[in-house]
Amino acid sequence: MFRSKKRVVGLDLGSSVVKAVEITLEGQEPVITGFSRAELPPGGSVDDAVKQVFKEGRFRSKRVVSGVSGQDTVVRYLSMPQMSDSELQQAIQFEADKIVASDEDFILDCLPLQRGTAEDPEMSVLVAACQSERLNGQAQMIQSAGLLPIAIDLDLFALANAWELCVMPVSESVEGRDTRATALVDVGSRVTSINVMRGGVSCFSREIPIGGANMTQAVARRLSLEGFEAEAVKRTSEDHQAEVRTAIGPVLEDLASELMLSMDYVEHNEGLTVTEVLLSGGGVLAPGAAEYVEQAVARPTRLWNPLEGLRVDVNRVDVEELEAWAPSLVVAVGLASRVVNQ
Repeated sequence: MFRSKKRVVGLDLGSSVVKAVEITLEGQEPVITGFSRAELPPGGSVDDAVKQVFKEGRFRSKRVVSGVSGQDTVVRYLSMPQMSDSELQQAIQFEADKIVASDEDFILDCLPLQRGTAEDPEMSVLVAACQSERLNGQAQMIQSAGLLPIAIDLDLFALANAWELCVMPVSESVEGRDTRATALVDVGSRVTSINVMRGGVSCFSREIPIGGANMTQAVARRLSLEGFEAEAVKRTSEDHQAEVRTAIGPVLEDLASELMLSMDYVEHNEGLTVTEVLLSGGGVLAPGAAEYVEQAVARPTRLWNPLEGLRVDVNRVDVEELEAWAPSLVVAVGLASRVVNQ
């Protein structure tokens, strides 16, 4: 009767903003019970931003799931003979040198995505790896803030977890041979993540080194502004919208081209049709960005609010502020969604 509720804070350690969302299980229902964000000033410390976020966020849990992305991470989709989970873990470690072509020390993990059948005995396996130095450093940083790191995920798969928690249709939860797929696209500051989901299972993911920071730099060059001034103009200035659209056009063109290549690749190799693109991330809040991407990828596209279907504790969370930043919270929500399966 007096058992404490399950709570987890999803901590998105972005390169320009640190965001945190707390999700609490009330019975079987996930509820957002905390939210905070802190921008990193030029030369600012992520450690300080994390401490600020937890000081201001009114979180009741110190249990944290954070994410990693970028060049220190590797993701592979493999076909392997049917085997047990323990055998798979051993096989993946044995194949580590082939999966990660680097002299650095990496930590690997794997997950069977789809078991084989009598007709097709091969099983589909997702393998993820990250430099151990990066993982250990991140865990130590979180601990130094007085928090408990219970897991470190990949930002790519936090997208999938947020989609499963908030958006995924019931019909999608059953594995099958449906050829329809949904592309989750999160435009962060430095990196854009794309994860293509079919039948509730990831079948393709990739990070593209283009994001909101590139748009800010383009605005700064065009308007002869400092970076922090260009960021403010990009976000809020109605007086310069036309100039901002012109400045970020080439960046969006490059981004849309990479997204098209990714979706064309997965459709050709997996026999799928991407029927919907869900856009999120701070980068898509720039004037005209979402509309440009929709026209360029030539597929039904909409802005993704990861709060869809989630109840918010209005006594602990500023709902207006939460909604204002909603499209940029997909990774944080996806990280915190681990509370559902604990």
